[in-house]
Amino acid sequence: MEILRCYGKTSITNLHIPQPNEASVSSAEPFTKTGKPNFLLPSLTLKINFMQKNYILLAGILAIYSCSNDKSGSNNINKALQDSIQTYLNDYNKKYQQLNTIANETSWLTQTHIVEGDSSNSVANNKAQEALAEFTGSSFNIEKATQYLKQQDNLSQLQGKQLKSILYEAANNPGTLQEVVKARIKAETKQTEDLFGFDFKIDGKSVSTNDIDEILASEKNMAKRQKAWEASKEVGKGLKTGLMNLRDLRNKTVQGLGYKDYFEYQVSEYGMTTQEMIDMLQKFNKELYPLFRELHTYARYELAKKFNVKEVPDLIPAHWLPNRWGQDWSSLIEVKGINLDSALKTKDAEWIVKQGERFYVSLGFPELPKTFWEKSDLYPLPKDAKYKKNNHASAWHMDYDKDVRSLMSVIPNSEWYETSHHELGHIYYYLSYSNPDVPILLREGANRAYHEALGTMMGMAAMQKPFMENLNLIPKGNKSDEMQKLLKEALNYVVFIPFSTGTMSMFEHDFYANNLPSDQLNKRWWELAAQYQGIAPPTTRGEDYCDAATKTHINDDPAQYYDYALSSILLFQLHDHIATTILHQDPHATNYYDNKEVGKFISGIMTPGASKDWREMLKEKTGSDLSAKAMLDYFSPLMDYLKKENENRKYTLPELK
Repeated sequence: MEILRCYGKTSITNLHIPQPNEASVSSAEPFTKTGKPNFLLPSLTLKINFMQKNYILLAGILAIYSCSNDKSGSNNINKALQDSIQTYLNDYNKKYQQLNTIANETSWLTQTHIVEGDSSNSVANNKAQEALAEFTGSSFNIEKATQYLKQQDNLSQLQGKQLKSILYEAANNPGTLQEVVKARIKAETKQTEDLFGFDFKIDGKSVSTNDIDEILASEKNMAKRQKAWEASKEVGKGLKTGLMNLRDLRNKTVQGLGYKDYFEYQVSEYGMTTQEMIDMLQKFNKELYPLFRELHTYARYELAKKFNVKEVPDLIPAHWLPNRWGQDWSSLIEVKGINLDSALKTKDAEWIVKQGERFYVSLGFPELPKTFWEKSDLYPLPKDAKYKKNNHASAWHMDYDKDVRSLMSVIPNSEWYETSHHELGHIYYYLSYSNPDVPILLREGANRAYHEALGTMMGMAAMQKPFMENLNLIPKGNKSDEMQKLLKEALNYVVFIPFSTGTMSMFEHDFYANNLPSDQLNKRWWELAAQYQGIAPPTTRGEDYCDAATKTHINDDPAQYYDYALSSILLFQLHDHIATTILHQDPHATNYYDNKEVGKFISGIMTPGASKDWREMLKEKTGSDLSAKAMLDYFSPLMDYLKKENENRKYTLPELK
């Protein structure tokens, strides 16, 4: 399932070879004539015998191949083997696309139409997810992919990548653990409903997450801020039991095919071990730590001044910050001469999204499909709506082709302006690699971080001063404090690094790899927040709370948050290349708009999808391996400024040794 906000070992047991009397799926249609998902697909279809003929052919080919020394005969056999492999992959891709489309449709409904007490959407989604899981995790597909991968000399690069992808998908849904997989799917659906169906309240009055975010961004009354922050954490209480259950089910699922735990499984998609990933995250965190330490000291004193607190705390109280998880502090700074929120007050929510489309079209990308506007859910629900929806922005690739959608709650402000550009980055990535040269199985980013990097980079580009001047969102030639602008960006991008590399990634590592006990979840969450982010809760948070679970990704995008950390590093590397090599502009003040060369560069990354190695892609496009150098260079002018501002102030985060 391709939903974004972004190959390993196998152990084969109890393999099942389909028998001739098992039902075929080749003629089953994914939807009824009314357009609704078809859940009447025969249960026996998931025995996968539509590929039976290939298995028999392969057995014959391998038998002949093992006995043949004739060169011309060997070439003929290789051709026959190649054809057999390709036929299998074609059949797999077709069925994979078909079942994913149904699963995406039902999942879409569970997140866009949540009605308390109505389980029809969740029941349908469970059926669709089980059908997909039974197919991808079937013993037949595990055996076929494993057998073909042994024929490395006869595989093309694309075939090898697809076969590894099949085994990776199988590890998440192994047919040898069907009951565990079904239980996990059911638990995940319920967790999603509990998370996004939650009724947030302040003083007994229902509020939206947009309402809470607005209070944290602008309210100066400390009591009101604390109420809003605490209200945002109430959802975690009811999610804790489900999360513990999901941890066990997720670990058991992937352990069936040889992974130690779910964290290791997710990391393996990068072609890395858990330790290699942890080392990389710690390296990036360490490189940016000196700048973050300056930002932390600066923010402590500036926030104390803002809230008229005489004694500056060593750790920043979480409810002082404008973001519910302390991952973005940028709204602490208002840059004179750049007041985007003021300009956007004259626009409506639709203009925000349409302007994002105009940006991509100006680079040479096509207009969005008509179905995007018809089927997406882009704006907040009416106050009197009888149902709820997920308010967290996401992009959806429904059919691995041209049915692309976004789920947002856009209102005309700078945050949603940037977010819309980001989400459309995912959408255009989907559309770019949905081409005949990229098999369905490889219609993903070069790695998961690429998706986030390109989306975030486009959001950042849309916020740069020359870009906004070009759109008349701010007056042309208007003077602004460039250091304050850079500070505002650092309070977004640099502050995010310790949250993503540290608090989130280390918590999920401990949760899955170390089986963190249920009576230590909140304790560990706030230990990590103190260590990496230098923040603390306003009051003691016992184990009746589960503050980690209030973060969407902990529940429905698990063990992958390092994607966002790596994407932040990657986006500055790509942006630096665009600014210096294509635009010949200062990376701090670029204007991508209407530049077809920029569009060509971005399209060149997007179009191959996952058909190319992500490391080779980066080296080819930028000339270097993944590195924090571009990000460090971008923010280097801030160090002297912050050291001067922090002179005679107490630093409470330790210096690096």
